[in-house]
Amino acid sequence: MSETSQATRSILVIAPQPFFQNRGTPIAVRLLVEELARLGHDVHLLVFHEGEEVTIPGVILQRIPAIWGIKNIPPSLSLKKIVCDVCMFFKAIGLLRRHRIAVIHAVEEAAFMAMLLRIFFGTPYIYDMDSSLADQIVEKFSFLKPLGPALQFCERFAVKRSCGVVAVCRALEEIALAHAPEKLIVRLEDISLLADSVSSDEDLRQRLQISGPIMLYVGNLEKYQGIDLLLQSFQLALHQGCRGNLVIIGGTPETIAAYKKYAEELQVADHTFFCGPRPVELLGHYLAQADILLSPRVQGNNTPMKLYSYLDSGKVVLATNLLTHTQVLSDDFACLVAPERQSMAAGMARLLADPELCLSLGAEGHRVAQENYSRSAFRAKLTDFYRRIFAALPPPPHQPAKNL
Repeated sequence: MSETSQATRSILVIAPQPFFQNRGTPIAVRLLVEELARLGHDVHLLVFHEGEEVTIPGVILQRIPAIWGIKNIPPSLSLKKIVCDVCMFFKAIGLLRRHRIAVIHAVEEAAFMAMLLRIFFGTPYIYDMDSSLADQIVEKFSFLKPLGPALQFCERFAVKRSCGVVAVCRALEEIALAHAPEKLIVRLEDISLLADSVSSDEDLRQRLQISGPIMLYVGNLEKYQGIDLLLQSFQLALHQGCRGNLVIIGGTPETIAAYKKYAEELQVADHTFFCGPRPVELLGHYLAQADILLSPRVQGNNTPMKLYSYLDSGKVVLATNLLTHTQVLSDDFACLVAPERQSMAAGMARLLADPELCLSLGAEGHRVAQENYSRSAFRAKLTDFYRRIFAALPPPPHQPAKNL
């Protein structure tokens, strides 16, 4: 089907995140709205007040008002995020009053806002599952475990009331299917970001004044990412005689300071380097300078976005053998280890001692990424999904509503 063959509709994408930031969900949201606009739809993107100002052709960026005292909103659930979510709900009401929205594309907890908005305005919504909110809440706040069944019920209800579900990985697709087997569901994995990478003169070894192998981690430094495990494993590997450097890109000033202190406590600070956030456009440049790419995640079932770029880079990936990774990775093209320090340290030692193994695993990973996780594959799945969504909805009016 051609990109212009669908009737133009107005879509409200509600993404309860700071936007734009160079991390997983905002990057995925940007890809989504770019492709929806490319299909010819009028796209309104509602986000938090924080974030870099960006211009996306065909997309109208809407922000909630700035809230006094609310800044540096973390990626995971927090009181700051809840306050912003409430403000976002009322902002969405105003947008639905002023615009004739055909469908709401609700990212993560925005599905619960959209469920209420559907009652008030009759506007159908798509539930974009970037994670299982029920599992995420229980994992972060263990004292809420008794509420697990109630949280699962809420999640199930949000799936059932939606007109369709976008699942970012196989695990979430299976959760959505368990909630509502009859529902229209598409598995829309993230993609490699290396096609848009640019070059730079920055040489990590020269800048950090290091020599020898680089083991590189890219991403935020939240607890679920397993940075504690990574540093503990690196400590053990160094004590066992491994020669290498740990370079970490990403994080906030607060999380970087905390992990720098922890690296000093573990006596690995001389070989551990925190570079802070870097532009996503330079991702390929940094990955190319690494020998081993790391994903030590210890919680969650959604696949980290960086994994697709890791594979596409042609460098070997060392990751924990949890579902968050194994639904994409296998031992055929990655080094998978148990999520404990001895196993991860052994994985580091194995790869550092065998450059040929690193090359062969990396080359196979690149092939897998090129075949399965490209922008064209993403576009084809999204186009077909929206075609089926709109086929089940009433036809759009001939004249768009004017703004009040």
